[in-house]
Amino acid sequence: MLEVEVIAPELAPGVPPEPEIERLVGLALASAGLDDGHVAVQFVDPDRIAELNIEHRGKEGPTDVLSFPIDEAGEALGPRELGDIVICPEHTADLREAIVHGALHLTGMDHETDDGEMLAVQAEILSW
Repeated sequence: MLEVEVIAPELAPGVPPEPEIERLVGLALASAGLDDGHVAVQFVDPDRIAELNIEHRGKEGPTDVLSFPIDEAGEALGPRELGDIVICPEHTADLREAIVHGALHLTGMDHETDDGEMLAVQAEILSW
């Protein structure tokens, strides 16, 4: 069973309702054959995402979405912890796209190295 925890949606006017966030994350994960585990989707301000961006990617300034995969393989004692998606609404043109994008990164996809496969899957999911 997939569990999606939504943290601080009040930071983003226009955030999709929680069932829609769950649906989008579920579709993205299902594209890689994942249908159980826990994912947290957190909405943060530009200062927080800039801190995370420099700390984890070595890039200065805010960005739209960051993903932090946790249990990439192996058995877990409890629900599998798939990872965290952190979104900065102030730097995101389309929150639905950012949710799907972040979830696809949790599956191991990487648009910087996959010749467009991830972005094609993302566009397909968003067309539904």
